[in-house]
Amino acid sequence: MFRGKRPTAADMERICRRLAATRPTAVNLTWALGRMQEAFALFGDRDDAYDSMLQAAVSIHVEDVENNRLMAHYGAELIDDGDTILTHCNAGSLATGGYGTALGVIRAAHESGKRIKVIATETRPYLQGARLTAWEMTEEGIDVHLVPDNHVGLLCAQGLVQKVIVGADRIARNGDVANKIGTYTIALAARVHGIPFYVAAPLSTFDTSIGSGAEIEIEERDGREVTHLNGKPLTLKTIKARYFAFDVTPAHLITYIITENGLLEKPFIKYIKHLFPVSRGHHNPTH
Repeated sequence: MFRGKRPTAADMERICRRLAATRPTAVNLTWALGRMQEAFALFGDRDDAYDSMLQAAVSIHVEDVENNRLMAHYGAELIDDGDTILTHCNAGSLATGGYGTALGVIRAAHESGKRIKVIATETRPYLQGARLTAWEMTEEGIDVHLVPDNHVGLLCAQGLVQKVIVGADRIARNGDVANKIGTYTIALAARVHGIPFYVAAPLSTFDTSIGSGAEIEIEERDGREVTHLNGKPLTLKTIKARYFAFDVTPAHLITYIITENGLLEKPFIKYIKHLFPVSRGHHNPTH
């Protein structure tokens, strides 16, 4: 990574800035990079910095699995025997340190003996639900059905969904949640049809430096990701496309936020303030 030379503070800043720029919406990345920079700073540019950073990385991994399991324990209590749960994108072991947030809650409910079913959205255009979530649920022995994203309203209207559980990429001080694009649409359908909508996220996902979701930077990706599939065009070459990777679900549409410290209820801003008595923004390596 450093081409045989001892890393400097400038090297770390450059690397962290580059990594942070890959996912400006997801705050866990900048949180973890901040942890790594702190570990490096303990030793400056000495050789010991490598060991310090490795230990920090291992600690982050171990903490993530432990926190996900705690979160899953609290969240599983919200799941009833016989529930069909709708989830979006992938918030399982493949996306986290090894257990999962939203899928961790589902796993814990299944492991407790509850008979549950899962409906996974394809999650276009990258199909994380089809390629990742469906596989994880099958490996766990959980009955899973895959549906196109545009089926959510119909399924909710027909009473085929009892709970919705999703993960989060960033949570503002008032409880607004940024997550994979399409989450907001699902939350709206759930609200209209009286279906509980849960968000499962560790405390590292909270960014109390921002007051609401309006302040969250939404990543916009290359339009080719919409107009092409595996390099093959899906439409006319002259067609322009836009693709936002995330959207923001307002706090009032969320029933509970599930964390490793327990369940947060509305008004979220009150309980988030208790969790973080001093407003804590995440260290941003890009600044």
